[in-house]
Amino acid sequence: MSTTLTVDFFCTLDGYGSANGWPGYWGKEGPEIREDRVRTLEEDQVLVFGATTFRLFREFVTAFDEPYYDRMNALPKIVFSRTLEEPLGWANSTVLREDAVTAIDRLKRTTDVPLRSHGSIALNRALLAAGLVDRLEVTVFPAITGRAGYAALFHDGAEFDLDLLDTTVLDGRTVKLVYAPHLHEAVPEGAGPRPRASR
Repeated sequence: MSTTLTVDFFCTLDGYGSANGWPGYWGKEGPEIREDRVRTLEEDQVLVFGATTFRLFREFVTAFDEPYYDRMNALPKIVFSRTLEEPLGWANSTVLREDAVTAIDRLKRTTDVPLRSHGSIALNRALLAAGLVDRLEVTVFPAITGRAGYAALFHDGAEFDLDLLDTTVLDGRTVKLVYAPHLHEAVPEGAGPRPRASR
C-alpha cells in the first residue's frame, strides 16, 4: 500500500504566493481557473495543511463563495500544529502534533488515498527538501508583485531538477505546470555551453 503527495502552489511570475495590496488570484481569476479547481478537488484525496494556511482556509470557506469550497469542506483534512486545539472549526479535520516529514513519510507508505498540500510554505518546503513530493503543480498567474510579494515557496530552498508532466493554459493567460521533482545532486558531465576548441 502506498500513495502520492502533490504540492499545489499558486504564484505570480516572480514566484510569490501572496502579495500585499493584491486581491485573491491577484485579480486574474476566470471561469477556467475555477473549473480546474473543481476538477482537481473532485478526486478522492486528503488535504494537508500547516496551521497558518489551515486558519486562512477555515475563514475563506465561510466568508467567500467559490464553487469548490463545499468539496473542500467535505474532504478529509489533516493539519500539522502544536497550538491548534480541537474542535478545529472546520469539518472533517484532524490535527497531527508530530513532525510533518515523519508523518507524511509514514502516511505515504500506509495509505492509498492521495495527499494534496496547498499553500503552507514552510510545510511544503520541508516536504520537498525531504524528497517526499511526487507531483509539483505550479499555477502561475500573470502578475509580477515585486516588493509587495511574499510567501515564496522556492526562494532559499532546496535545489531540484523537474520532469515536465503537463502544461495547461487557463483563461488564455494563467499557466498550470505539473512536474515530477527530483532533488538536484549534480550537473551531468558535458552539460552546459561547450568551450571553444583550442586553435
